[in-house]
Amino acid sequence: MRCAVAARRRARGWATLLAGALLLPASASAQDAPAESGRARVESLRFEPLRFDPPAPSEHEVLGVPVFLLEDPSLPLVDLFIRVEGGYARFGRENYAAATALPGLLRSGGTTELPPQALEERLESLAMQTSFGGAGGVISSSLNIVTDALDPALELWWAMLTRPRFDTTVVEVWRGRQLEGVRRRTDDPAGLAFSEFNRLMYGDHPIGWEMTADDLAPDDLSNARLHALHRRIICRDNLVLGAAGDVDWGTLEPRLRRLIEQVPACTESVPDAPDPTVRQAPGVFLIAKPLDQSTVVAAHASDLRQSVDPEWFASRIGNSILGASGFSSRLMARLRTERGYAYSAASLWTTPREYDGLVGATTRTGSGTTVAALQLMLETFAEMGTTPPAQSEVDDRVAEFVNGFVFAFDSPAAVVARQMTYRATDYPPDWLERYVEGIQAVTPEAIRAVFAAHLDPARMTVLVVGDPERFDAALESLGLGAVTVLDPDEAGGPTPSGPSGSPRSRR
Repeated sequence: MRCAVAARRRARGWATLLAGALLLPASASAQDAPAESGRARVESLRFEPLRFDPPAPSEHEVLGVPVFLLEDPSLPLVDLFIRVEGGYARFGRENYAAATALPGLLRSGGTTELPPQALEERLESLAMQTSFGGAGGVISSSLNIVTDALDPALELWWAMLTRPRFDTTVVEVWRGRQLEGVRRRTDDPAGLAFSEFNRLMYGDHPIGWEMTADDLAPDDLSNARLHALHRRIICRDNLVLGAAGDVDWGTLEPRLRRLIEQVPACTESVPDAPDPTVRQAPGVFLIAKPLDQSTVVAAHASDLRQSVDPEWFASRIGNSILGASGFSSRLMARLRTERGYAYSAASLWTTPREYDGLVGATTRTGSGTTVAALQLMLETFAEMGTTPPAQSEVDDRVAEFVNGFVFAFDSPAAVVARQMTYRATDYPPDWLERYVEGIQAVTPEAIRAVFAAHLDPARMTVLVVGDPERFDAALESLGLGAVTVLDPDEAGGPTPSGPSGSPRSRR
């Protein structure tokens, strides 16, 4: 085990091999350098053009399951990945709790052969690092192991994935934690604001769902429900596998074949997640709580999708300039540096490939500057659509994006995991090359144009969690319509009138 830990510490050096090559002047060696110093010496240096060719995994197939492999024998470590189509967004609200719990229970709920405690002891004895997680549409898992323990680790990992026990004690512990989270949901103003904003914008859709006590009835997490859902998801047609590190295809292929043979073919395909209907009408919503600070979220729907269109690349650089780049962004400069309204502010511009996203911003500000901060956010939005940023501002952001590109390849494992995602989401084969080229082609005018086309302050849905008795002005003064007051104790349930509904208005 000590050997495995030491090896993992050394594994981080792969990024240095990619990004830290020593650049020497092309014209002369150090011994032949003229006796020149200072600025003139630095400016006289000349270098060969730096070229970076991203490493690419080889692609294989075992019994119909795609497998990506990137060999790296420099350290005796192997990383394995699996991506499975089938997250909570695919199976309806009645399965929300079970599908949400599934990844964690695969990790901690035991296998048919090993109860939870014995499983943990076996993982420790093999020095295995493994994780299970889920998103709206997928479940994923990873395994990191020393090469000498590959065979027993693979067998145990596969048992966790395909032969889960769903120990009732572990299930009940998970359920209890979720119920406690429901009870304390309104204690965190920021978390409440973000989850409630999603509910407002997406309504009764998985993006807008928030776990409630009704979702956590014992029958919703029964052993029969969990096993039925598991059989529906963990079947051969839903799998994509990846491997990286000290293993070659001749070694890996027969082992994967033996394991995949144990997984049945899917009897029916996993349903697609439903496309959301995103709220379009502007409005202002308030969750009144006696707080010293207000949490503010303001955004509206955006139909800009992730693609290779120049407009999308302009939105990435533009969003960074607006508020996604920390202290150097416009929103931070306006709200924090110039006015002192807030410690932090950030923009958001989500661009899913298959449905509308959101464009807007969020901040936390003192109760007495709530409306002033909101008004300044709206003014900054408008400015982005009327005045192009300076060329130097664009150049700085483009350099950040391009220079940071190498860190998408800081280890063989990262390369494989990324390629698996690209394949599953149907990216074009030359996506990485087109990404860099598209970012480098962004101009100030392109940024102004994309904001003018896709960001409209008058369309904003605004949610404020704070104390209206201490606001500096009425929220109605924003000019976005009447204020709708939401009951924090009822937040998280279905939106009464759908994504465009208004539960109660304050006139």
